Amino acid sequence: MTARAHIVLPEELLSQVDRVAGKRKRSHFVEEAIREKLAREALSAALRKTAGILDPADYPEWETPEGISAWVRASRQLDEARLARKLGARQE
Repeated sequence: MTARAHIVLPEELLSQVDRVAGKRKRSHFVEEAIREKLAREALSAALRKTAGILDPADYPEWETPEGISAWVRASRQLDEARLARKLGARQE
């Protein structure tokens, strides 16, 4: 279901939209832009809401940038090993 909305935009901005999307595709372009902005806003709200919920004492490996890097590397290695096992199982 769709609805019409009267939106006022600066001419220069509308010209840029037309150059990128074309005059006949303005609505689709604006819809995508609004959806992207709403998704970013939702993510920002979720990050603000959950900031600080982890107790640093529970994650000593995250205390330093080096610790975080080592944790990320180890996590990736585990993921790669898991994937290799799955792919190996499928080939048999």
